[in-house]
Amino acid sequence: MNLPESIENMGTLDPQGMYDKIYRFPEQLEEALAIAQNIKFDKRRYTGIKNIIVAGMGGSAIGGDLVRSYLAAVLKIPIFICRHYRLPHFVSVGSLVIVSSYSGNTEETLAAMNDAIGRKSKIICITSNGKAAEIAKKKKYPLITLPKGYPPRAALGFSFVPLLMILGKLGFIRDPEKDIKELILGLKAYRDRYAVETGVDKNPAKALALRLYQKIPIIYSGPELTDAVATRWKGQICENAKSLAFNNQFAEFNHNELVGWNQIEPYRDKLVVIYLRDSDDHERIKMRMEIVRKIIEKQNVPIIDVFSNGNFTLGRIFSLIQLGDFTSYYLAILNDVDPTPVAVIDFLKSELDQ
Repeated sequence: MNLPESIENMGTLDPQGMYDKIYRFPEQLEEALAIAQNIKFDKRRYTGIKNIIVAGMGGSAIGGDLVRSYLAAVLKIPIFICRHYRLPHFVSVGSLVIVSSYSGNTEETLAAMNDAIGRKSKIICITSNGKAAEIAKKKKYPLITLPKGYPPRAALGFSFVPLLMILGKLGFIRDPEKDIKELILGLKAYRDRYAVETGVDKNPAKALALRLYQKIPIIYSGPELTDAVATRWKGQICENAKSLAFNNQFAEFNHNELVGWNQIEPYRDKLVVIYLRDSDDHERIKMRMEIVRKIIEKQNVPIIDVFSNGNFTLGRIFSLIQLGDFTSYYLAILNDVDPTPVAVIDFLKSELDQ
């Protein structure tokens, strides 16, 4: 198991530059903020909104998940993430449907967009191109056009920042621009500790990747700020490292999945548990984590605690995302795979097109 100490040594495994996309994520946030600052729409068309729906899949939906978690304590109307061809029955003329499809051609999202049109919902579109952009232009819906050339999972800044800024511009939350700028500064300050030039002994992402090598991570989080982060970690490990990973959250899995830990002897050597932890975790969640730790460790399965960093909410959320993204990258290198292609997803889409 070797990890390179220079970018040049990664070139053969990473010809499309996933490392650079991860390292330069703060710059992506800056670009996304510049795009979002120029969003213009007639606010009179967006009055009387009773609920918000983000329609998207995969990397385009995770931005909505993070916004939902981040704003759970302040947003006064419900926000729902729709990963389906059909919108929930409650969606109506009083709904704001934000269509988020990086490619603009995601079939589930396009179907949901047409469903929203049929229900006369208020629609805003976030995309780089494709049929979603064509529909938005034809219908004269506000269209936030993103830069092309990213895998959707590597375009998180472009799915997160415009969505957050839209909610600010519509008056659902206070202007988030200051927090986004503070977030960018924090991520720039932290990233060099995860950089390829930083050795394993001082690099938490490399060290964690080594502990996950040839293991199946089970990622457990709290139900608030870290729930969407756990989904992001699972997705990044699966797509970048081409490794299976699973996630669940306290306290829900304590009522079902926990029982499954009684029968793991045939595969305990392949399992590792990650606790994503935050200083604002509910006290009862913290207590549950420690009790469950005893149960899992009795099965000789290691638990790795990963704590958020930062002194403000948005910074703590993305500190975990930054570490998870770098870790998934180094795990791809350990697995001797190119982190960018997702051939099996491409195959699935081609079969659906038949």
